[in-house]
Amino acid sequence: MLGYNAGLSLAAMPEAMSELAGVTSLASNALKQEELFPIREVSRLTGVNPVTLRAWERRYGLIQPTRTDSGHRLYSQADIDAVRSILAWIERGVAVSKVGSILAKSANSRTAPAPAYNEVSGDDWSQWQEQLRSALQHFDEASVARLYGQIFSCYPLPVVFQDILMPVWQELLLRQDDPGQRSEWLMLDAFLRGRCWQRLQLGRDESRQRVLLVALPNHCRELELLVAALLLGSHDIDVTVMGPGTPLTDLALVCERMQPHALVIFSQQPPGDELPRQLTRLALGLQCPLLLAGKGPIWPRRAWPARQSPAWGARRG
Repeated sequence: MLGYNAGLSLAAMPEAMSELAGVTSLASNALKQEELFPIREVSRLTGVNPVTLRAWERRYGLIQPTRTDSGHRLYSQADIDAVRSILAWIERGVAVSKVGSILAKSANSRTAPAPAYNEVSGDDWSQWQEQLRSALQHFDEASVARLYGQIFSCYPLPVVFQDILMPVWQELLLRQDDPGQRSEWLMLDAFLRGRCWQRLQLGRDESRQRVLLVALPNHCRELELLVAALLLGSHDIDVTVMGPGTPLTDLALVCERMQPHALVIFSQQPPGDELPRQLTRLALGLQCPLLLAGKGPIWPRRAWPARQSPAWGARRG
C-alpha cells in the first residue's frame, strides 16, 4: 500500500505563540484518558463546529450528550461515532432532517458492533483503496461519494486523508501517462477538492482564532493545500485558505485587512535560494506571527539571519 506523508511540520518566527505548536496535541492526549469529551474536543475530532453540534441535538435530536451539574455538554465515544455517521450521510447528499430515521434503522438492523478504530489495520485501508480504485476505473462518481461517506464514518480525519484517500490520489497523479489514469485522477481530485471545501465551511467557527493559510506559488496542488487546512484546524484554530497563486508580495496587505492571528506559508517542495530573503522581508511587514508548514524539513535554518531564524514547532498529521 502506498503511503502519503503530508509532513505538516511547522516552523515559527520568534514571536509566534506556542499554542499554535502544541496546545491541540496536549489537550487531546489529556482528554483521551477520560470517558467523556467536552464539545470543543468533539469539534476538533470531527470537524463540526459547536453551533452545529448543538443544532443537531436541539433541533433534530441526533445526539444526546450528558450534562454536568453546571450544564456543560459531555460526549461519549458513541456520540462522536454518531457525529461521524451523520457527517457521512450528509456528505452523501442526505438532508440532515432525514438522517435520524436512517441512523435508527441502521441501529435496529445492526447485528454486531462496528470494530473500534484501534482494531483496524493497514489491510483495512487497502480494502477501501481497492474499492475506490474500482469506482474510479468505472468513472462511478456515486460510488466514490458512497465510499467517501463510509470511510469517514469509520475513521478520524487524518487517517481518512493521509492513509486512505491521498495515497490513491498520489498514485494516480504519478501514473497519468497510462491510459485512463489522468481522467481517473481528475475525477478524484475534483471530488475531494469539493468535499474539502465543504468540510472547511461546515467547521467554520468565528469565535476561534483565525489562521491564514497560503501556498507558495507553484509549490503544491490545491487539494494538498486544502488537506493541510483540515489537518491544521483544531478546537481553537479556524483556518482560512487563500487559493494557490496568491503572490507573496500581497500578503502583508491581506493580513493588514484580515487581521489573522497568524500567517502560515505552505509548500510541498524545497525552497528556492531567494525564498528565505523574501520571507524575511514579509515577516518584517507583518503584525502577526509567520509560520512555515509543509513536507519537511524544507526550511534551511542557515539561510535565515540569526535574529529571525525559525524555531521548529509541532508536526501535524
